[in-house]
Amino acid sequence: MALRLEIKVVPSSGKLCFAIDKQQRLKCYLKAQAEEGKANYELIKFIAKTCNVTQREVDIVSGLISRNKVLLISTDLTYEKFLKLIGFDKQIKLF
Repeated sequence: MALRLEIKVVPSSGKLCFAIDKQQRLKCYLKAQAEEGKANYELIKFIAKTCNVTQREVDIVSGLISRNKVLLISTDLTYEKFLKLIGFDKQIKLF
């Protein structure tokens, strides 16, 4: 099973965290700059740690050079369980 996440990435933000924007989309703030794949690597590492999977189980399938990314994570987690892990289970409306 795989979890598909659509994430807007904000590189060079000085913080490492998740947020939900006004359009109810998932955002990920990264410390790394968007050069030479540093931000993508930090995103994969952060998602893997959050979902308790290896980095090999996280794949960016769309948006390698864009701020809007689609990730596939090899896990049994549902989107709702992922939101609960990051602390947004009751604060947002699910799609």
